[in-house]
Amino acid sequence: MKTAKKLLTYAVVVGLAMVCAMNYELFVFPNRFAPAGLNGICTMIQYVFGISVGYLSLIINVPLAIWVYFSVSKPLAVRSMVYVLTFSTCLLLLDRVNLTPFVYYTQNGTSAILGPLVAGIINGGCYALLIQASAYSGGTDFVAAIIHKSHPEKSIFWLIFVMNAAVAVCSYFVYDFQIEPVLLCIMYSFMSSSVSERLTKGVRSAVRFEIITNYPEQISDAIINRLHHSATLIPGKGMYLGREVSILVCIVNKTQVASLSALIREYPHTFAVMSQVNEVMGNFTKIDVHGQQEKQLLDKGDGKAV
Repeated sequence: MKTAKKLLTYAVVVGLAMVCAMNYELFVFPNRFAPAGLNGICTMIQYVFGISVGYLSLIINVPLAIWVYFSVSKPLAVRSMVYVLTFSTCLLLLDRVNLTPFVYYTQNGTSAILGPLVAGIINGGCYALLIQASAYSGGTDFVAAIIHKSHPEKSIFWLIFVMNAAVAVCSYFVYDFQIEPVLLCIMYSFMSSSVSERLTKGVRSAVRFEIITNYPEQISDAIINRLHHSATLIPGKGMYLGREVSILVCIVNKTQVASLSALIREYPHTFAVMSQVNEVMGNFTKIDVHGQQEKQLLDKGDGKAV
């Protein structure tokens, strides 16, 4: 079972790399703009000197992957290198294929924003799935992992921001002193970051219930038996009437919100405050709508990328 999960994880990494390579060929390269990060630099070098991004990606990422392998995480480096190798190989192979019937671009530039828009959405979705497979796409991710390992107190946000800003500014000079490539780069980066962040948070998020009740034992038993989660009891006091009450704090999956809400309505004079939890850390079990533990399809390795 563990071997099958690892094979599936590597298959997902390879598939995502293939999708991203096709994304570059169909939506990035034809529309004359540079995406974010080190691949954006490679794209501009390809535009000026004709050196394929496939070769440039290998030249940049192989040394970084080796560094990550010895200093950060071996499984993370191996999976990420599988992605990089597949991505570069696909780009080199696709350079020999006539994709003209499928490429999106406009001669007069009337719909120039659609290419970067779609490219950013696809890249963001692929990146979110790649993180679930405990792998990186190389480039900036490798640099960030290395810096974070040596200096965990430092934020990598500004490093990524400066690099992306440099790509956007340089694209003005590379693409014939036009402002449009700069705007397209910013749009691509925004869409990619927004989609990946939304999908990643959706996987990690949960819902917190604070239940005020006079039936703490009955509700706790129902939560344990029906939802297969537990609750924390906190003694409280209602200040309006001065009566002692019980507060149950419970974290459940988003799919269980309706079930817990229905459970609370079974008990008189019981109400709850519900809030969104952006991320749950530690030993929190994902339960589906049928009360069964959700199976993790992909192997997490040592979890360094999550």
